Amino acid sequence: MAYSQTWEFVVNCIYQILTASCLQKISPAGTIVNPIDVPLLSFSEVAERLDAFQASGARNQTYMAMYSSIFGGITTDPSAMVIPIDDHMVHRGHGVFDTAAILDGHLYELEQHLDRFLKSAHMAKIPLPFDRSTILSVLVQTVCASKCTQGSLRYWLSVGPGDFQLSSSGCTNSALYAIVIDSPSLPVPSGCKVITSSIPVKSPQFAVMKSVNYLPNALTKVEGEENGGFTGIWLDDEGFVAEGSNMNVGFVTRNKELLMPRFDKILSGCTAKRVLALAEQLVENGGLSGISSRNVCVQEGKAAAEMMLIGSGILVKPVVQWDDQMIGSGKEGPIAQTLFNLILEDMRSGPPSVRIRVPY
Repeated sequence: MAYSQTWEFVVNCIYQILTASCLQKISPAGTIVNPIDVPLLSFSEVAERLDAFQASGARNQTYMAMYSSIFGGITTDPSAMVIPIDDHMVHRGHGVFDTAAILDGHLYELEQHLDRFLKSAHMAKIPLPFDRSTILSVLVQTVCASKCTQGSLRYWLSVGPGDFQLSSSGCTNSALYAIVIDSPSLPVPSGCKVITSSIPVKSPQFAVMKSVNYLPNALTKVEGEENGGFTGIWLDDEGFVAEGSNMNVGFVTRNKELLMPRFDKILSGCTAKRVLALAEQLVENGGLSGISSRNVCVQEGKAAAEMMLIGSGILVKPVVQWDDQMIGSGKEGPIAQTLFNLILEDMRSGPPSVRIRVPY
């Protein structure tokens, strides 16, 4: 190449670079100047990338098995544990869910949780894809396929996939999903701090239903963590204690009465109701003077001898500080510890009414 041609080539390259630079500066708003090269993937390539995502360690829980009525079976491959994006549970929140703990190869209070699950589905106007006994069988078989002996079973019911409309009239069939999560360690009843949440409490119609609309719950949990606590505490529309982000609240008064807010405006916690039943033993031996479910004002709650959070994921967790107020001695109380032990014992050796053996 001659000298003049070489120089012309160099000048042309510089001109193109400068022109591209100027275009970037004067590009109208909303114009993608440097587009990402998005590949068009085949089904097999998508599967490969899902496998790579699973292998990356991005998930911090271990998923042992999943059932989906969409593909009509159980998979133990975490990469395949997906749901359709046009499922109305995903883009409209039209779904309900529930859970059950797995310990020593038994499902704890699955029957009780399933009753609440079906009640929530009825309130959410979601038709059942199967009858109750079939749903129960599917859930037990999913745990059986997982080989998990300690963890949790979670399950969802949605109006199903079909479109991206608001109405569910375009959804042909409702959908049932279930997943088993391995949890090798048990919860520890260590004391925690809570705060009064500034997030608006759900209205009773939606608070008593265990729907997937958990954004208020998630924000209440985050708000508590941002303020150095474990979670936030909701107050109802009258200013009485309602519940935690996804757990019930209990108190032990100075007179040794176990006290819980009424369930008429909040979720009826299966673990909380079981705690109330087991606590009768403490009334009989003098550990408690009585058990009551009624309205609890903030002042009474903060003046309690003990405070605790109750739920299937934490069992019984003592609260030692609420906002700036220390609860009782500021240490974990004996009643909370005793109730934790009673629930754990019930999970391990309770009656058949609360334990279902998994036929691995």
